[in-house]
Amino acid sequence: MAKPRTTFRCTACGNQPPKWVGRCTECGEWGTVDEVSVVASTAAVKGRSTGVVAPSSPAKRLTEIDPQTSAAFPTGIGELDRVLGRGVVPGSVILLAGEPGVGKSTLLLEAVKQWARQGKTALYVTGEESAGQVRLRAERTGAVHENVFLAAESDLSTVLGHVLEVSPTLLIVDSVQTMVAADVDGVTGGVTQIRAVTTALVSLAKNNGIAVILVGHVTKDGNVAGPRSLEHLVDVVLSFEGDKHSSLRMVRGIKNRFGAADEVGCFEQREDGIHEVADPSGIFVQHRDRSAEGSATLVTMDGKRALVGEVQALVNKTDMHNPRRAVSGLDSSRVAMVLAVIQARLQVKELSQHEVYTSTVGGMRVTEPAADLAIALAVVSDHSKRMISPHTVIIGELGLAAEVRRVAGIGKRLAEAKRLGFHHAVIPAGTPNDEVPKGISIRRVSHLAEAVDAALGSRNTRRPKVEEVQDAPF
Repeated sequence: MAKPRTTFRCTACGNQPPKWVGRCTECGEWGTVDEVSVVASTAAVKGRSTGVVAPSSPAKRLTEIDPQTSAAFPTGIGELDRVLGRGVVPGSVILLAGEPGVGKSTLLLEAVKQWARQGKTALYVTGEESAGQVRLRAERTGAVHENVFLAAESDLSTVLGHVLEVSPTLLIVDSVQTMVAADVDGVTGGVTQIRAVTTALVSLAKNNGIAVILVGHVTKDGNVAGPRSLEHLVDVVLSFEGDKHSSLRMVRGIKNRFGAADEVGCFEQREDGIHEVADPSGIFVQHRDRSAEGSATLVTMDGKRALVGEVQALVNKTDMHNPRRAVSGLDSSRVAMVLAVIQARLQVKELSQHEVYTSTVGGMRVTEPAADLAIALAVVSDHSKRMISPHTVIIGELGLAAEVRRVAGIGKRLAEAKRLGFHHAVIPAGTPNDEVPKGISIRRVSHLAEAVDAALGSRNTRRPKVEEVQDAPF
């Protein structure tokens, strides 16, 4: 016989306090703690063994399973396929998360258009907008196709009914936070509802071989909204990033059961929709043929992709007791460390009496330590009024003793710089020769002072003209 027992549970976050409280101690919501009855099995209480059930299908040898059943189908968007790992796998569940207005719905409309052009059926379910709003956006971006079906629903049971009627090979749910499971307690968008909706959609995908893409919201910290188990239930987690002041968009892989989890896809948001950017380095590097004080070119690794970018620095003398330090697109803590190393190790004491502004170009975000040396040389360049050759790239991590440390992926970085026409590179000492491509001159440095001499020359070095810059000391 089953024995009922009473417990308390928060319908918003699933927390189970030992007694009833007006406010949940976990999520802070008021009036969400309810009394629920749990039926405990007598066998489980007494520790009896679980009965044996015959499997519906026998286990197969690994060699007997056809690998083509999980072959990926390309979406028609090269940058998205790059992040997914060649395309969408039937029966997989993909979670695409991003901030409001970044372009998630626009990207998915482009995906269903390309999917429909291959002769396949796609079902787009929206719970946030009306069908007319989605149609207007589809017309603006050219995503109207007869093989694309649209449903404005938020009830999970109704969505499953649409799937049975349409029989799509690709299902888009925008968004998972707006879906409601009628037989599950909890508020819309709460932890209990999100977990139930995701579990049902994962079961639908696995049992019917339908590829499902879920749109997810993010919190103010940039994390996926909802329970952490949401990311464990799905097969692929993608983060859609972008700055509202820039048209550049990045799709970054966080989890991927079918490929590498550190790939990055680049897109550009335009009035007529979202477009692929196969060569994003051209956006980040501007006016490379013109030298400027306080400007240095770096090569950063975003996942497995090498991106060439430009960092600029402005050092301005001020009478303020606490000079301002402003950072844009860089890690502020690492910039502060680089400024301290310049002041202490290069004996630039007057830097404490100057405002320092550092920024990347084109909306690029760089947080890896490999940008330390480029930041330092850009600051020294503007402070000493000496220019770095526009055909030189700076790569290296800076230590507190001003030593230049090696970084990973130096071969890919230099190959990308060479492809874009850079002739010189300042890299850490100790870099093996087999990682350096032919056709680019290298200066290996082990200390910040050596890097300054290599990239800027001595203080008496005259400014080279643009036509002389390839032959000038770098």
